Amino acid sequence: MSGAGAPDFFYREAQRLGYVARSAFKLLQIQQKHKLVKPGSSVLDLGCAPGAWLQVACQSLGPLKNGGVVVGIDLKKVKVPPRHCDARVKTICADVMNLPRNQVRELSSQKGFSVVLSDMCPSVSGITTTDSALSVELGMRALDLAVGGAALAPSDGSFPMDENSDGSDDDGVLQNGGHLLIKLLESEDMKEFSRICKPLFRKVSWLRPKATRSSSREIYLICQGLNSQANT
Repeated sequence: MSGAGAPDFFYREAQRLGYVARSAFKLLQIQQKHKLVKPGSSVLDLGCAPGAWLQVACQSLGPLKNGGVVVGIDLKKVKVPPRHCDARVKTICADVMNLPRNQVRELSSQKGFSVVLSDMCPSVSGITTTDSALSVELGMRALDLAVGGAALAPSDGSFPMDENSDGSDDDGVLQNGGHLLIKLLESEDMKEFSRICKPLFRKVSWLRPKATRSSSREIYLICQGLNSQANT
């Protein structure tokens, strides 16, 4: 998703290089540091409008012969950008909050995804607490979709599983060893997200890409290497 504000270096670079939004550089910088998307990966991009992350994800798959797939989901109908994308990229117009996991899993020929990216962001109201709560809701949905309801079942009830979770399908769409990237707005709930994710993944870290606008509260939770026991 693109951020609001006056044109800057990253905006101009996006124009020059054929990216549909400056947000491409956020994922490019994350990729440079963590290499979440590898040649042949199956990638799920939640909140994919306007398509900049689709472009970066497809580029990261390498040549067409390497295989792989990129599936973008958004409330808006998103046309696959002609630059930096190929036949491996497709988009679905749907509400992620209401999609059953088994339907999402079937969108990949690999019956699941090796990388789940969530750049979902609420319509910002300007009220910090409200925006943070909505951001957490979207982030929890991405986490729930990725790892499954069973893995997120709280032991102490402190941070309940997403109420939109479909209990009939407890397996997440993220494959064992897979990676998850979630955008959140900085708040106290960040600590709770880390606490939940650390037992599920080999490595959990936070990153604020340099391409993030100085006025933005956006930060990314990077979860690498889903433990095999977390998705069974």
